[in-house]
Amino acid sequence: MTAAADAPPTDGLAATARTRDRLLPVIARLLLAAASGAILFLSFAPRPLWWLAPLAFTGLGLVLHGRKFFAAAGYGAAFGLTFFLLHIRWIQDFLGEDFGSAPWLGLSAVLATYIALACALMTLVARLPAAPVWMAAVFLLQEYARSHWPANGFPWGRIGFSQPEGAYIPLASVGGAPLVGFAVIVTGLGLAALLIHLREHGNTPQRAMITPIAATLLPALAGLALWPTIGTEPQTGTRTVAVVQGNAPNSGLGLLGQRDTIRANHLAQSKRLADDIHAGTVPTPDLVVWPETATDIRGDDLAIDAAVDALGVPSLIGALYQPGDSTLADNAVIAWQPGEGQGAHYAKQELVPFAEYVPMRAIASWFSPFVGNTKDMRWGTEPAVLDIAGTTVGTPICYEVAYDYPARDAVDAGAQLLVLPTNNAWYGEGEMTYQQLAMARVRAVEHGRAVVVAATSGVSAIIQPDGTVTKDTGMFTAASLVADVPLREQVTLSDRLGAWTEYTPVGVAAGAIVIGWVLRRRASAGTGH
Repeated sequence: MTAAADAPPTDGLAATARTRDRLLPVIARLLLAAASGAILFLSFAPRPLWWLAPLAFTGLGLVLHGRKFFAAAGYGAAFGLTFFLLHIRWIQDFLGEDFGSAPWLGLSAVLATYIALACALMTLVARLPAAPVWMAAVFLLQEYARSHWPANGFPWGRIGFSQPEGAYIPLASVGGAPLVGFAVIVTGLGLAALLIHLREHGNTPQRAMITPIAATLLPALAGLALWPTIGTEPQTGTRTVAVVQGNAPNSGLGLLGQRDTIRANHLAQSKRLADDIHAGTVPTPDLVVWPETATDIRGDDLAIDAAVDALGVPSLIGALYQPGDSTLADNAVIAWQPGEGQGAHYAKQELVPFAEYVPMRAIASWFSPFVGNTKDMRWGTEPAVLDIAGTTVGTPICYEVAYDYPARDAVDAGAQLLVLPTNNAWYGEGEMTYQQLAMARVRAVEHGRAVVVAATSGVSAIIQPDGTVTKDTGMFTAASLVADVPLREQVTLSDRLGAWTEYTPVGVAAGAIVIGWVLRRRASAGTGH
């Protein structure tokens, strides 16, 4: 045997080593992307870890540095999928027993696709001056897109909703939830840019460090500077508001057969509250609020009449309301007066896909045998506002708190106070109700209004205009809250800007993407590639 034959296959070993050297950085970046998605999840309620959100984008910024379009999409998918699998785990708690993991996994994958595309597009703007600003705008572009399409979108998990407290929340009064999210992302990407510069160039040239340092520090400093401007004092008096939380069975989809139980629970808790009022153990409220769909209403309702008469004060009754001239029902809030009965009502404008209406019904029927046995609810068309108890009250319902326009339109119509009737009993004891409560806290600061959350099974809460929760209830228990809340008429800059708080980052992102694409094409043409 020759010496050559005894030699080790060095070419094969070298190829293996090269493959390993190529794969290890890819694996490391995938792990960092997934870890960053998990960190982002941890920044959301019920944990008060708002400061983790910028760090999640620091990790994402490190992963995306120097990556090309499709590679960035892959890392963005790892980031987004990890985040959404954890963030909307409550969908599995809700539907898993009857439908398995497909709804949870499928929706998480669809939502992660938006983030994957955003990360790919971020590569087009990553070399522009002040890159963290343009990259953050691109991320908000995907938030806008997935909040509107398809089927009216799914706005859960917007970055601004991770910040009901902390340094960034005052920015909500200036630019709403979009500006809060923008500030968080700019901070994280700015820190990533600073770390990359220090790794590659040290602390020289110092002029090149100005932009990443500014991006890291200025958003939080701007938020802190705005704290004194958040108004909490009454401007047109106060109202004593009571919440009736009657409770509901913790049975997931089994609630479909528990309508009578939920109604009976709320009638019973309303009676307990009335007894406490007459006994003087709680203050007499000016207004009582029932949760979302706490009862069915089809025409006159003597039991609700009696309950409101016993309370002796005007009430807002959350109901599945079917007018006599319609075959469809509204998810409604009804103004109910003692001695007079029901009056005006607000009908929910943003219905929950596959729960309150079925989009693409013909296609959906291929996957679910229940579709043919359900009816869509009616879409509301009027602003979420009712005049009751001498007060103009904004009344967005449940899921609508995730959208920017319902509360904004209510304030524009004169709302001095916001109430949020909701029914989260479907989702068990998971994080969904706390995530929604965080959204309500952001809306309080955004609009400078107190928010009263009335939930069938918790968490009900009293939120001050600065986002502070002053009273709340537990989960899956019958309870009432009674508290004074300030009435306010001052309009925040966010309300004055209106929908431009959403449109501005979309326009900025679109412009930056076009400029980045043109510059990249010119650079490629100049190098002959």
